[in-house]
Amino acid sequence: MNTQSAPTFSYKKIAAIGSGFFALTMIWTFYNAYMPLILGNFIESRAIRGAIMGLDNLLAVLLIPLIGSWSDRLQSPLGNRLPFIIVGMPVAAIFFILIPYSATVTLWLLLIIDIIFLLAMTIYRAPVIALMPDHTHPSKRSTANGVINLMGGIGAIIALFVLSNLFVINRAFPFIVAGIFLILSFILLYYIVDRKPAYSNRSNDSLEETQASLSFTHSLLKLKEKQYRGQLLILIAIFLYFIGYSGMEAQFTVYAVEYLQLDENVAGMTLGFFSLSFVLFAIPAGILGSKLGKAPTMFIGLIALPLLFILIPLLPLFVSDNSSHSLILILQAVLFLSGIAWAFINVQAYPLVADLGGVHRIGFFTGLYYLFSMASSIIAPGLLGLFMDLIGHSSLFYCAAFTFIIAFYFLRKGHIIISSQHDNQPMANTDLQG
Repeated sequence: MNTQSAPTFSYKKIAAIGSGFFALTMIWTFYNAYMPLILGNFIESRAIRGAIMGLDNLLAVLLIPLIGSWSDRLQSPLGNRLPFIIVGMPVAAIFFILIPYSATVTLWLLLIIDIIFLLAMTIYRAPVIALMPDHTHPSKRSTANGVINLMGGIGAIIALFVLSNLFVINRAFPFIVAGIFLILSFILLYYIVDRKPAYSNRSNDSLEETQASLSFTHSLLKLKEKQYRGQLLILIAIFLYFIGYSGMEAQFTVYAVEYLQLDENVAGMTLGFFSLSFVLFAIPAGILGSKLGKAPTMFIGLIALPLLFILIPLLPLFVSDNSSHSLILILQAVLFLSGIAWAFINVQAYPLVADLGGVHRIGFFTGLYYLFSMASSIIAPGLLGLFMDLIGHSSLFYCAAFTFIIAFYFLRKGHIIISSQHDNQPMANTDLQG
């Protein structure tokens, strides 16, 4: 198949594929915002609650890269991604609905249901994300990822503005609604996903098959080699800034409810302004990335976001009553601006990593992206929660800002190395080859 011809691009098709990311993001956003509050019924310490949230992601870190690589190689009548989606999405929907009911029984039952839910999410996450580059020419992936992130952002808005209010009425309602959305998304994907996408590696060439069949572990170890130093530094940068993002997302409602004394639904809706601006600026950020470049666009966000995070703990100093309407409005405005900066970063990140793999290793590099980003989720909630326990609630934003500053350095270093390699050997960074 000739993938070098003029690329075709359909916003409608990409939006339909994005329905999977819509449901995924809606569920994760609500889960990350409110699971710490549910755990608070059993556990007082913010560090322990954060550690449990982190341990929840251990299964994902271990399995998502393997499943992503497996989905590169799988050949079936349904294609290479859809079998994982068929298994993962319905099971995840069922066990997500069961979470609030298990929380009324014992902590152990809650954790068991939670682990099964997370395992199901892990099964389909990398394959559903890899659908976008499978159906999109590399030159259009920033724009396509803007659409995908728009869909995900809409999911986050529904989670924080709609499901948050349902949570106050009845804690089971938002889980039921989100589970239904996940099932509907699964049905849509089943019918619209191409069984043989144009930009997924379907070649029978023996060398390509050998490359595609490299074990994930063997390929991962090759990142330590000098010629792949740039790729490794970019992945480290993603790991670092996701510590700040994941920690802030998981602990914000704790900060808002316990420190600012906001109601649970107000805390969730306030965080929703971060997601709202992300939605509004996802497509513009993708277009900007296509024109300015993925890494340069990320640099803008990595400078702006820590400055905004540092400002948040200072806001109560300008308002005498921390629960006042004025403080809430100012906090929502700062979070809105922060969401714009996050769009500049996050919309570009996955296409940047996917490009490192070429057409043969999209699933593998999708797995790497989630390995490094979700590894952050293991330590971030507990680490930032520990600082909140030891230093105070405001340390949440100072620590998050620090991770973005360090990530800027690593991303810039990796970008320089890869650009230099590309100038000397244009194909050097296409694949991790044995």
